[in-house]
Amino acid sequence: MKNYLTKTILAIVITMSFVSCSKDDGPTFSEENFLPGYLTNSGFSAISSSHVDSGNYEFGVEFTPLVKGKITALRVKLPAVNNSLRITIWDKATTTPIRTETVNVNTFDTEQSFDITDLELTADHQYALTMNSNDWYERERTGGTNATYPITSNNIKIDSYKWISGTTQSYPTNLALNYYAGDLSFNFIQVE
Repeated sequence: MKNYLTKTILAIVITMSFVSCSKDDGPTFSEENFLPGYLTNSGFSAISSSHVDSGNYEFGVEFTPLVKGKITALRVKLPAVNNSLRITIWDKATTTPIRTETVNVNTFDTEQSFDITDLELTADHQYALTMNSNDWYERERTGGTNATYPITSNNIKIDSYKWISGTTQSYPTNLALNYYAGDLSFNFIQVE
C-alpha cells in the first residue's frame, strides 16, 4: 500500500509540473499614452497658450499604431468646462467615424480620463483622433518652426495634425505643421 501511495503522489506531482510548465499566459504589456512623447519629440512642448470661445473646429492627429492594440480610455484637457465634448476616432482611408464618444469635461485645466468600451486597432493601419471644440490649448515650437512628421511616441506614430472649421462631424482636411492644438489623447495597450 505504501508503494502504491508513493507512486500516486509522484504521478500527481509530475502531472502538476507539466501543467504549470506548459501554462503560458504570454507577455503582459503596459498601458501607454502617446501625448507626452509626441509633445516632447515634436518640440511642441516649448510654448503653450489657451483659447476659450475661439470658434468651433474639428481637430486632432492622424496616427498609425505600430502594433496591434486597443484604446481603453480617452484623455482630454481643456481650458474651459465642456459638458458635451464630441471625440471621434476615424478610419483615415475612408474618412468615416469608427467611434464617437461624447464626454463631460467638468473641470478645466485638469487632464481627465474617460473609460470607453475597448476599441481594437490594427497595426500599420492609419486612423485619426479628433475633437470638436471652441476651447483648446495651442502648443508651438520655439521660433514657430515646423515639426517634421511622422513623430513616434511609444507604439504610436503621429502622421500629421489636421483641422477644419465648423461644428459638424467632418474629417479635418487642413494640415498644420507649426503648431498642435488639443491635449487630446488615449490610453493604448498592445494585445499581441
